Amino acid sequence: MLPKDFRSKPAMTMDALTVVIPTYNRAAVLKKALDAYRMQSAPELIRELIVVDDGSTDGTEAMVLQLSRESSFPVRYLRQSNKGPAAARNYGIREARSPIVLFTDSDIVPERDLVSQHAEWHRESPQTSVAILGYVTWPADPKPTPFMRWYGDEGPLFAYRKLQHKREVSFSNFYTCNVSLKTDFLRTCGQFDEDFKGAAYEDLELAYRLSKAGLRVLYNSRAIGHHHQFFLFADACRKALGNGIAARVFLQKEAGRLLLEPRLKRRSRLWFRVAKWTAIGIATALKPARRLLNSYVPLPWFIYRLFFWYDGTRRVDVQVPEYLGSASPLTGEP
Repeated sequence: MLPKDFRSKPAMTMDALTVVIPTYNRAAVLKKALDAYRMQSAPELIRELIVVDDGSTDGTEAMVLQLSRESSFPVRYLRQSNKGPAAARNYGIREARSPIVLFTDSDIVPERDLVSQHAEWHRESPQTSVAILGYVTWPADPKPTPFMRWYGDEGPLFAYRKLQHKREVSFSNFYTCNVSLKTDFLRTCGQFDEDFKGAAYEDLELAYRLSKAGLRVLYNSRAIGHHHQFFLFADACRKALGNGIAARVFLQKEAGRLLLEPRLKRRSRLWFRVAKWTAIGIATALKPARRLLNSYVPLPWFIYRLFFWYDGTRRVDVQVPEYLGSASPLTGEP
């Protein structure tokens, strides 16, 4: 439990932050990200940048160490055996020397003002329990497909379109690809659960526990990072299938039981079964549209959602969207 009045207690002076980046075999795109941090409009706000290598075998260590010699701020390289991003971020939390930790991913390349935007908002909201969520979008090159825009803006990867014109958002939008919060709050109220070995549900589970301690998430759409992954439709479906393991771990936690069990129970109801078979029929009838899923021809978003459910989440043992804050409001439903 939080100490009395901890939720509203101002944090330390917000003059610098620690960037924590977990990585695994992404040396090429990680270099782009690190170069972009070196080119920030206010690099003096980065007290340190910590790369936590989760057992890479692609030359990540040599690249980071070389770049650290050229950086105007300290770049620290930490290595662990392959334990997953939750354990890697916890390592970064333990090592952080700043009052604020900014979490991002090794395939997220920041725009020039990302760090200054996070720092400015923390100065304006110094309360210990306040976190700042930034915006993540696709880079211009390679040009994202309409499917990718749906996948990244409307769900199931992220739900940024729903956050437009909002200043405060739900803890379910605690996306660790671009979020910052006070180090003391993390160390006092909870860190990532290392039962999660992959990049799914570990941030939502932590956010649920932090929300019980008073977490508030403010959304700053001007703190922009570019997600340097190109997703074909099949890639997104494989990711959804792989997240079934994390979903089963999530259901063993209080957060999973509270947030997912009511949705899973809906599958036994008659209306769900009728909706399911109706959706299968519609997907079969719209099969010719499948060839356009990876094209630059925009389709109605309900078609992307329908086929993603049909080919991806419908086949997962625990049928859940990747994030509960996503566009898909019902578990396992199109």
